[in-house]
Amino acid sequence: MNTAQGTHLELRPAAPDFTAAETASTGVDADPGKAVDVIVIGGGTGGYSTALRAAHLGLTVVLAERDKVGGTCLHRGCIPSKAMLHAAELVDGIAEARERWGVKATLDSVDWPALVATRDDIVTRNHKGVEAHLAHARVRVIRGSARLTGRRSVQVDGHGEFTARRGIVLATGSRPRTLPGLEPDGRRVVTSDDALFAPGLPRSVVVLGGGAIGVEYASFHRSMGAAVTLVEAAERIVPLEDVDVSRHLTRGLKKRGIDVQTGARMTDATLLDEGVRVTVRTSRGETRTLTAERLLVAVGRAPVTDGLDLPAAGLVADERGFVPPADWKRLETAVQGIHVVGDLLPPPSLGLAHASFAEGLLVAETLAGLSSQQVDYAAVPRVTYSSPQTAAVGLSEAEARARGHEVEVNTLPLTAVAKGMVHGQGGLVKVVADAGGGQVRGVHLVGPHVSEMISESQLIVGWDAEPADVARHVHAHPTLSEAVGEAFLTLAGRGLHQQ
Repeated sequence: MNTAQGTHLELRPAAPDFTAAETASTGVDADPGKAVDVIVIGGGTGGYSTALRAAHLGLTVVLAERDKVGGTCLHRGCIPSKAMLHAAELVDGIAEARERWGVKATLDSVDWPALVATRDDIVTRNHKGVEAHLAHARVRVIRGSARLTGRRSVQVDGHGEFTARRGIVLATGSRPRTLPGLEPDGRRVVTSDDALFAPGLPRSVVVLGGGAIGVEYASFHRSMGAAVTLVEAAERIVPLEDVDVSRHLTRGLKKRGIDVQTGARMTDATLLDEGVRVTVRTSRGETRTLTAERLLVAVGRAPVTDGLDLPAAGLVADERGFVPPADWKRLETAVQGIHVVGDLLPPPSLGLAHASFAEGLLVAETLAGLSSQQVDYAAVPRVTYSSPQTAAVGLSEAEARARGHEVEVNTLPLTAVAKGMVHGQGGLVKVVADAGGGQVRGVHLVGPHVSEMISESQLIVGWDAEPADVARHVHAHPTLSEAVGEAFLTLAGRGLHQQ
């Protein structure tokens, strides 16, 4: 994504009628009543990918966004958080150099304003890249809150009413869930959306929620020197992943000094002048009182439909706030011509930016009259960018068995290959396949850089490969991905270093 945006940063349409940047900055709309082929409400990853693909297919597109194109992922989530996690990785590298490799390096300090400036520069350049893409594709971007006024019409504040000949796409995203009676103040109590923008680095943090977002923030703050307690109500962290992934990730976080409390619930929180006091009931029924400078609430996200006026188009959200499609092959709602992408979709959609890219392509191609492949959510990779990282695609062992598959499982420690020993962070490769050399159902990774290793496994699962199909391909030595090859060699009955 970054490279592609950077590549096209200087592209401009020849003699454009308008540009995305001009429309956003001036708010000018020459003809608010003009009909277009497609109206997209929301400019996050799902919305702008729909708009770009539809425009590339020759459709006229209006994209309404009340903030900035790019959405949560670009401005408050994926991109800035991974930039900060990269900085954290550099800090961890200094400690590893000193403690493991005899490189007498020390960390003088973290220049927080400089770190923030680099993060913001990365976000800004990505944002300009998205704007340039939209302008080059001749997508008409208008800034303002949009609401449905009918099955084919949308009113955008300050710009009038638009009508859609082909369809309307709802892509309004999500917001962090909060706790009743404990409103975020941006300093002592923060959500995942504003954690990166809170002032300075705290010396202590309680992270409430052990999903991917909570784990990433716990990892970041620990790298930056904070005392961190991670509290998760489920019996294990990243509870949607394979149990062995949870186990190894927990071990890795604890090794780094993070206090991981699973099966634990926060029962009370009190704001202090310079922090917060949290009461937690542990899995053993004990009561613990934790005092920290910051409480980071990462208990999930909720769909955003307020102000959208769904009933005006004959739509209703479900009890969880999602707008479910009536047809998952087209991501089309019960109202013909109104489609949904991104965080408004209920499971099995994953609420992940890369899944919403695929959803946007599907909907755009559907609106253009093309036949498009339904999104296979089981083949969409899931990544946690903590230290250690996790990455997975397909079914966990428990899910595969629950669906009636008789499976064969192979687990290989990353330290079974030389490059894993070099990194020295532990980890694993776990493969779940049908018994007797059958179809691979899932691949699960824990360890350094596994976010960059998962693509191979995505193809393995997505193409219904069998272990023997993978085993005949040679992996480079020494690499971490060699461990994936070794795991499949063993399942195919050709074990080399693993017998």
